Amino acid sequence: MRRKRQKQHTHSIDFIRFADTPEHIHAYSTRTSFNNGHRHQVQGRTSGPYQGTGRGHVHYYEGVTSFDDGHVHYFRGWTGPPISLPGGGHYHTFAGDTTLNDRHIHSYRGRTSEGYR
Repeated sequence: MRRKRQKQHTHSIDFIRFADTPEHIHAYSTRTSFNNGHRHQVQGRTSGPYQGTGRGHVHYYEGVTSFDDGHVHYFRGWTGPPISLPGGGHYHTFAGDTTLNDRHIHSYRGRTSEGYR
């Protein structure tokens, strides 16, 4: 018995848009405040974008500070909405406080890179 050849049914998806900007992440790097005689480095990469509250998308970030003065701190938070750059692209600001360790915390603030995939 000969089988009848079925036509192939396909769909093409170029990308799925989860926020107002296609999937991308940002690198970030900044120093903490100087507390208890030292400071730490805060750096990493954000998550992909999440739809914000009407002012554009935001990104989640978290990590562990550099090891200084015999300890580390943890940090996490959400970036602010995108800030457009003159030639296209954008960056985000971020700020927060680290976890309490060795009886102190550190504050940090900075801006992400322009973004990349």
